[in-house]
Amino acid sequence: MFADIDVTGALAERVRTAAAGDTSLRIRGGGSKDFYGQSLQGELLDTAALAGVSSYEPSELVVTVGAGTRLAELEALLAAQGQCLPFEPPHFAGVATVGGMVASGLSGPARASAGAVRDYVLGLKLINGRGELLTFGGQVMKNVAGYDVSRLMVGAMGTLGLITEVSLKVLPMAPMEATLSFECNQAQALDWLNAWGGRPLPLNASYWVEDAGVGTLCLRLRGAQAAVEAACKTLGGVRKDGAQASVDWQACRNQQLPWFRQRRDTQDLWRLSVPQTAPVLDLPESPLVEWHGGQRWVRADAGQEQQLRDVAARAGGHATLFIACGAGGTAAMARFDALKSPLDRIHRELKREFDPAGIFNRGRMSADW
Repeated sequence: MFADIDVTGALAERVRTAAAGDTSLRIRGGGSKDFYGQSLQGELLDTAALAGVSSYEPSELVVTVGAGTRLAELEALLAAQGQCLPFEPPHFAGVATVGGMVASGLSGPARASAGAVRDYVLGLKLINGRGELLTFGGQVMKNVAGYDVSRLMVGAMGTLGLITEVSLKVLPMAPMEATLSFECNQAQALDWLNAWGGRPLPLNASYWVEDAGVGTLCLRLRGAQAAVEAACKTLGGVRKDGAQASVDWQACRNQQLPWFRQRRDTQDLWRLSVPQTAPVLDLPESPLVEWHGGQRWVRADAGQEQQLRDVAARAGGHATLFIACGAGGTAAMARFDALKSPLDRIHRELKREFDPAGIFNRGRMSADW
């Protein structure tokens, strides 16, 4: 079961003490995403004690767990009931937790079809910068009214408060899935994906990657058996072995495909979020394309930051320095695109409201707060 009120009370007291002493706190679950964001500052505030399941109603498709609960344990619990987190949150190399999943807002290969983390957050509890325990949302969608503060915490990188508990919508696992592969260049892959996206096909995930000059598009289909089998016949391609395909998708989810592992020590990893309909972009090298064209991973050398940001902006998207190599000054480089005035003002006002002393995860999203 989830930690009792004494645990949250002790954490709230620590937050009040930190605020009174202007002491920065660095919230950490399993540390699997320590690489992500601007910098790590402050005294460690470990969420391990916030672990356990508060409630789980498989028939209601809702689970409520502590923020320190390991993601692998939650997924195993759901799998035993034939259910899952459809957005496939990445685990990376560390011990990922539910709180880190929500705070980072990162989703896996199925994001383009199943939705993002924020689409499945029904409610949460958090301790704000005043040491107050607040509750937002609930355990059913109809409880979400007015300002959806619970979803505001998704992707906030812990800068607005310490998440203690989360209620999530879950879904049944698909009855069937199949993976098809197609040898093609990037332009052809994008054309196919755009065309298929307008048809009633059970598209779930895709990635295109080039290896030794040969491009391959992998397409995962999920849904009813009849729909998946019909789509396989319609689309053609080479149908991959199910077990091997599962391994490959897990590797894609956790950035362990050969393309990611082949990144040189002097290269940064950039994430470009663009419209799915964006054409082939003018990039330093061939990217790995995910989300039916909406996410493009780029390995780049120092000095190519502005080119990537400009390319993403022209395509109607934005660029994020996802993993910095640490050489050539990239360790101090801005990870995220600067927000325009209206959005920047809103972010700063939210920060002042939830964390007036600015103690939570200083410098994680921006160098100045």
